[in-house]
Amino acid sequence: MDVDFKAQLPLLEAYLTGHWLTDFANFSAFVFHTLPSLNWAGFYFFDGTKLTLGPFVGRPACTEIRPGRGVCGTAFERRAPLLVPNVDEFPGHIVCDNASRSELVLPLLLNGTAIGVFDLDSPDLARFQDSDRVGLELWIAALLRKLPPDVLLGRPWA
Repeated sequence: MDVDFKAQLPLLEAYLTGHWLTDFANFSAFVFHTLPSLNWAGFYFFDGTKLTLGPFVGRPACTEIRPGRGVCGTAFERRAPLLVPNVDEFPGHIVCDNASRSELVLPLLLNGTAIGVFDLDSPDLARFQDSDRVGLELWIAALLRKLPPDVLLGRPWA
């Protein structure tokens, strides 16, 4: 199940255009089709009050999540990644797809400001490892470098 994140980075970068909506959509699709055993990959963006569903690949999802709620809201509030081997054991887990068994959520930090999260779900227990977190942080850094910070900090999704 290991993905060579560094080797895949140039391919990911080839899909990045500098347009926020296009890049977040392509990033979600790239991750979904590159990492095995996923049933959801996508973004939630902070609109100033709540996390709102952004581009994703997978089944329809929860549209709004409050900071501090569920895995996404907790990772956003803590501004730290959360790797959850069994979502049924996470207090306050929000069920969007009852097929999801494990989850990895990474905050999107731009100039010290949390603008949202990237969320991955898997139907497999303990699907995600720390190597996935490290690799995805590399990819997210590439994504955020490509996009104009003033546009993202202006919350174009709000």
